[in-house]
Amino acid sequence: MKDSLITVPNFSLLDPQIEFAMAEDIGDGDHSALSCLPHEERGNAQLIVKESGIIAGLSLAEYIFKKIDPTANVELILDDGVAVHPGEVALRVEGNAIKLLQSERLVLNYMQRLSGVATKTHSMVSAIAHTSCNLLDTRKTTPGFRVLEKWAVRLGGGMNHRMGLYDMVMLKDNHIDFAGGIIPAVEKVRSYLAKMNKSLAIEVETRDMSEVEQALESGADRIMLDNFDLPMTRAAVALIGTKAEIESSGGITESTLVDYAETGVHYISVGALTHHIKGLDMSLKAI
Repeated sequence: MKDSLITVPNFSLLDPQIEFAMAEDIGDGDHSALSCLPHEERGNAQLIVKESGIIAGLSLAEYIFKKIDPTANVELILDDGVAVHPGEVALRVEGNAIKLLQSERLVLNYMQRLSGVATKTHSMVSAIAHTSCNLLDTRKTTPGFRVLEKWAVRLGGGMNHRMGLYDMVMLKDNHIDFAGGIIPAVEKVRSYLAKMNKSLAIEVETRDMSEVEQALESGADRIMLDNFDLPMTRAAVALIGTKAEIESSGGITESTLVDYAETGVHYISVGALTHHIKGLDMSLKAI
């Protein structure tokens, strides 16, 4: 089963979000800049990294600078997804000084968060690089930021789980309980997909070994082991073998990540990649 590959997003789809953010920030006017700078003043600035990590969002920053000031000239010195260290200059920008100041916080807010996601992902991916296990994100993303945060996961070396509710069938505990069990739930899904002429992978969340057996019987493409401890995970991996892809999920942290990866599961999904993130420190300074 292939993951939902997020390449460089189509940033123009984010225009409403960017425009809302600017309106939220500027209100009836950027009085700090308007009061002390000539309206035609031009200036130069550079983005300086202040903390080691993986940088993400440079191409988005270029888009934002040019959207807010179409006359801006942006030089990307580094590439998205590369390792950075304090003192490095990631980009330089020349443009209308007032517009540069108005762009500053929005660019930094995006880039610091996305770089934080990429940095956390890279750290966890590196920890399990000696295994064949892949690190996945989840749908636990900031509302409106999903495509960007999943892009940052890719830049950090991780893989994307489904983008939303539409590109993969994932039967969680509530689906299964409402449908009357795993086997009837999967049967209903197959009937629905045939009727709708859709070809979607089916993943089933399991809570114990009995449900793993039912998921195998149902012919699910991927079986999620939800909150399984390590002995149960090893037993499930042995039972499933090559009959389905295996994903571990639920409370897996950096301290337990390697142990789970070494059980032989194909994937580990970690919601904290996008919902428990410290931004990477950086600043935009006038030259």
